[in-house]
Amino acid sequence: MSAVMRACQEMETPEEARLLLSPAMSPHAAVSALIDAGQTQEALKLLARLLPKRYVVAWLCQCARGEELGDEDRAGVALAEHWVRDPSERNRRAAFEFANAGGYDSIGAWMAAAAGWSGGSLAPAGQETPVPPSPDLTARAAVAAVNLLAAQDAGDFEGRRAAFASNALALLADQSIEPRG
Repeated sequence: MSAVMRACQEMETPEEARLLLSPAMSPHAAVSALIDAGQTQEALKLLARLLPKRYVVAWLCQCARGEELGDEDRAGVALAEHWVRDPSERNRRAAFEFANAGGYDSIGAWMAAAAGWSGGSLAPAGQETPVPPSPDLTARAAVAAVNLLAAQDAGDFEGRRAAFASNALALLADQSIEPRG
């Protein structure tokens, strides 16, 4: 199964959107086809699952630049950026704890969740038995963050989502990129 079709399956892409794709499509071509067909939500989901997790979080941080964000949102973005620069377990855990404490109730919490759900364990810090995140959680957090960012201008919600997705297409141009985890 191709990376594109596997990602569609993992992200529960509806049949209507999958019919626009072929197993032979490159990740770039598949996401472009969905954007062109107005299937922005599905394009975001596919994009976020096909990119390596660090690329996804870096892209989210880029999307947040220039946006008017409150203190909590800026704090979540800062934690995500810190993890991108230094993807240590300590930084992942800090992002995860921030998102969890914020109840996944803000742009910043979802940005931090994307980094926090990238690996490691979702169990409390003192628990010995690890609880690894599902491989698709970073992608799901990324889509939530992008949707919240786009909703800041409700008058152009769809246009902003499509622009955010289009901005990441260059990352998919490298055919050697495979989803990780």
